[in-house]
Amino acid sequence: MIRCTRHAAWFCALLLTALLVNAARVQVVESPGLDRNPGNRRADIARYNVPRGDILVDAGPVTGSRDTGGRLRYERTYRDGPLYAPVTGYASQTYGTSLLENLEDSILAGTDPLLSPLPLWDGLNRIRPPGGHVVTTIRAAVQEAAYRGLDGRRGAVAAIEPSSGRILALVSSPSYDPGRFAGTDGASADAWTRLNGAPAQPMLNRAIRQTYPPGSAFKIVTAAAALDSGAVDDVDAPTRTPHPYVLPGTTTVLPDTAEGCENASLAYALQWSCNTVMAGLGARVGLRGMVEAAAGFGFNDPRLRIPAAVSRSNFDTDMSVDQLALSSIGQFNTTATPLQMAMVASAVAGGGVLRHPYLVEKVTRAGGATAEHHGPRAYRQAMNPATAMRLREMMVQAVEEGTGRKAAIGGATVGGKTGTAQHGVGNKGTPYAWFISWAQADDAPQPGVAVAVVVEDASADRAEISGGGSAAPIARAVMRAALRG
Repeated sequence: MIRCTRHAAWFCALLLTALLVNAARVQVVESPGLDRNPGNRRADIARYNVPRGDILVDAGPVTGSRDTGGRLRYERTYRDGPLYAPVTGYASQTYGTSLLENLEDSILAGTDPLLSPLPLWDGLNRIRPPGGHVVTTIRAAVQEAAYRGLDGRRGAVAAIEPSSGRILALVSSPSYDPGRFAGTDGASADAWTRLNGAPAQPMLNRAIRQTYPPGSAFKIVTAAAALDSGAVDDVDAPTRTPHPYVLPGTTTVLPDTAEGCENASLAYALQWSCNTVMAGLGARVGLRGMVEAAAGFGFNDPRLRIPAAVSRSNFDTDMSVDQLALSSIGQFNTTATPLQMAMVASAVAGGGVLRHPYLVEKVTRAGGATAEHHGPRAYRQAMNPATAMRLREMMVQAVEEGTGRKAAIGGATVGGKTGTAQHGVGNKGTPYAWFISWAQADDAPQPGVAVAVVVEDASADRAEISGGGSAAPIARAVMRAALRG
C-alpha cells in the first residue's frame, strides 16, 4: 500500500512537472507567436479598454474617444477631422495608425514609461497610466486660413515660425475625416476603400509626402547661391545675360514670359521672374556650388523628421550644364515638398539661419504635467546673413512692385516669390501655382511667419499664375492670421 502511494505521488509529481514545463514553454517560447496571432484579441481588447489621450491645438483637443460599449470599447473621434488630418493622421481599430497618432502612439495609449513616475513598479503591478496628451505647434487660426484658402482644390500649405521652426499650419487638400474608419464595422471598411481608391487621393499628405517641381519659387535658392559664391556682388548690376538665351551645349532656346529680361539685374530677375537670368546664374555658379546651396536649405536630406518623415526634396548632384541651368529655375529633376519650400522662405526671413521644423511642442501626462518638451534647434546655415538681407529686400520688392502684389498686407512687410511649375508630357499639363513668402508686422522685431503654397489645379492662365493669382491670396490669408497672434 505504501509502495502504491509512493508510486502515485511520483506520478503526480511528474504530471505537475510536465504541466509547469508546458506552461513555461507557452509563456516563454510560444508567447511572441501567440501575441502576433491575428486571432488573439486580448491585446486589442486591453488597448481599447481605456480612452486614448488627445492631440491638442491651441491647448484644446482635436481628438477624442467614444464609448461604444463593445469589446473594443473606446473608438477614436475627431473634431474638424479633415482640417487636422494632415497633422493628427488616423487611429483606426482596423487599419492601425499614421502620423502623430502613430509616432506618439505609446504616449496616447498610456504605455510609454514617460507617463509613469515609477515605471518599474507600475510594470510589475501591471498598472497602466491614463493616456497622455500631445501638444502640437499648430495654431488653429492659421490652419483654418490655409484650409479655407485651398477650398477643396488639390494642393497644400505649410507655414513655419522662422525664429523657432514651429510649424504653424500643415494643410493638404482635398482631405478626409479619420473618424469615418475609426471602428471595425462595415461603414469603416467602406469608407477606407472609397478613400484609398479616390482619384483625388485625399489620404495623401501633400504638405510633407508629395514632391512637386518648384518652378520659379526655386529661384530664391539660385539667387542665394549666386550671392554667396560671388557670381553676383551687386544685385542691381547687369548680369550679362543674352536674349535669346540658349541652354549651354544645346540649340534649345529658353523662353521668358516677362519683359526686359535681357542683361537684367538679379533684383529685376527676381522681381519679374526672368528664367534666362536665373538659369544663366545657376550655370555660372556651377554644379558644386548649386548642390551645396540647395543642401543648405534642406534639399537631398532623406532624414528630415518633424517628427513624421518628410519626403526627400531633390536637386540632382550629377548633371550636364544645360540640365543644371534648367534645375536652377526649378525644372528638370528638381522637386520639393511644400514644407521644404516653406523652409526656403524661413531661411531668408531668419537671416540665413534655418531652424529645424517641428510639429510637437510637448507631451503631457493626463493631469497636464509635462513629460517631455521640444524646443527650437538649429538645422542648417542656409546662407550668409548679408545674402539673406539682400534676398529679403528683393522679395519685398517682388510683392510691392512685381509679381507678388496680391500677397501684400497692410501694417506688415511682406516678401514673396511666385512660381509656375511645368509638368506633363512636353510640359503641356496645367501648371502648378506656387507662392513662397514671409511676413513681419510693422511693430514686430522679426518676421513672424514663412509660408509655402502650391495649388495643383490652378487656372491654366499662365499670366494669372505668374501674377500670384492662385497661390498668393492664400499665402496672404495665412500670413495675416499668423501675424494676428
